[in-house]
Formats: sequence, structure tokens, C-alpha cells
Amino acid sequence: MRIGTHSGSFHADDVLAVALLRAFVDADASVVRTRDEATLAEQDVVVDVGGRFDPEARRFDHHQNAYEGARSSAGMVLDWLEHEGAVSPALATRYREVLVDYVDDVDNGRRPPEPDVPCFSSIVATLADSASDETFDALFEQAAGFAKVYVEAVAAGHARERAAVDAVRDAMQAAIRRGDAVVYLDRYLKWKPAYFELGGATHPTDYVVFPTEQDVRVVAIPPELGSFEKKRALPEPWGGLRDDALSEVVGVPGARFCHKNRFLAVFDTLDHAVAALERWGLSHRPRGCGGGRG
Repeated sequence: MRIGTHSGSFHADDVLAVALLRAFVDADASVVRTRDEATLAEQDVVVDVGGRFDPEARRFDHHQNAYEGARSSAGMVLDWLEHEGAVSPALATRYREVLVDYVDDVDNGRRPPEPDVPCFSSIVATLADSASDETFDALFEQAAGFAKVYVEAVAAGHARERAAVDAVRDAMQAAIRRGDAVVYLDRYLKWKPAYFELGGATHPTDYVVFPTEQDVRVVAIPPELGSFEKKRALPEPWGGLRDDALSEVVGVPGARFCHKNRFLAVFDTLDHAVAALERWGLSHRPRGCGGGRG
């Protein structure tokens, strides 16, 4: 694939548009940066230049008066990739939520870049501001490479989340069948999005237990996705203790650590983690604690 975009300085939208095309259409796509109409006409895709929005012809510019939509070239390209089936609707929604809508808004002047911390748009702008006429093209490629890494990471994370749904659903159902308040996973998963997608806010479980390569983790479940609160904190006497001091208080060997905010405890084995939960009555909810049992 041959991609055309404008020469000179660059912005987050044209950088991201190229990254999306390389991630989902042709990883080896070449980029020609020019404003010469004859050269642009020879390209397979043209983004952010040319004064034309025509998805069927793969022309994605948003600067002309005839275009009255809200997209920048990045949003236009993502819409096209979704329409063509290169990006699933669910993944396209994720991209819009985490980055593309923001880039569209900044590029079209509907909002400023985040003022207090670096964001995608300001990072790209910093690269562009550091360039000269001789280095614009090289720095554009650096920015597009950075953007492609991010685009691919979002896709991989989304895929892991979708793969986690079935495993988390099974574990939640198993907790209901056992009548206890603990979700046991056989490996680490991106469990929180799946848990709350599956009704976790009203599910009668308080903790998730899973192994890592080194240990077994007990995590207090928040009441909702993104919250730093806990449905039920780990016991107050555990907070901030480690190793022998924690094992002595818990009454079970193999305790390694409990965070002082009591959302995480670490044990050496699953058996010791289960024994600790059972010893302290954490495997079952106190009477009247939220959520029905199915």
C-alpha cells in the first residue's frame, strides 16, 4: 500500500491514521509526504490532505468546507477500517474511547490537549516542533512507529479481555454453585472488565484469587470498575504486615504480604491462601451483604 499525506509539520491525526493503516492493512505501507496533487493521485490512500472525503476512493481529508462531520483523518480511517471489516465494531469502539475521539476533538479544535500531563497529541506535537525542513519526514516516521506500537497494544489488550470473559464467567458461576464469596481463577487474566461486564457489581463475591509465577494473590474486588474502594476489605489486622509477622496474625504459614490499604494479600501457595480466607471467615459473606446468589 502507498499512503499519501501532507508534507511539512504533522499532527496526531495524520500520524495515527498512518499507524492504523499499517497495523490493520499493510505493515509495510510506504508513506509519501507531499502536497503535489499529481503525486497524491498516484497513492492508494490519501490522509489529511487533498480536500476530499471519499471512503470508496480511500481519500480521507477533513479540512474542506464540504465536510461537515466531526472526524479528523484518524477518525475517518478508523470508520473505514471498521466498515471494511479490518477492525471489529468492539475494537473500533475501544479505540474511539481510549484515543481516536480525543485526537479528533483536539485536531478539530473542540478541546485543547491535556494541559497538565503529556498526551498523545502533545507528544506528537513535541516531535513536530523539534523538526526542521530536513527532518520532518524522519520524525514523522518515528511518530508513526510510536503510534503503531500503541495501536497494536490496544488491540492485544482488547483481545485478552475478550478471551477472559468465558473464564471469568465460569469462575463466577462456580462461586455461586459453591455458595462462597471467592472467585478462583487458574491463571492471571484481565478479570476486572469481564467481571463487571458480567454483572459483578451485584455478584455476591468479594475476592478474586489467582496464581502468578511466584505466588498466589488474593485481591479485594471493587464495587465498580475503576473504583479504588472495596466491596469488603481484607481484615484490618493483616494490613501492612509481611512474612512471619503476617503468618502469625493470619494463623496460616506462607503469608508473604498484605497491602496496608487491605486490597491485596500474597501467599506462597493456593492451599495457604484458601486456608487463610476460611480461617478468617472470608469465604462466605456475612448475612445481608449485597448481591443475590443466583
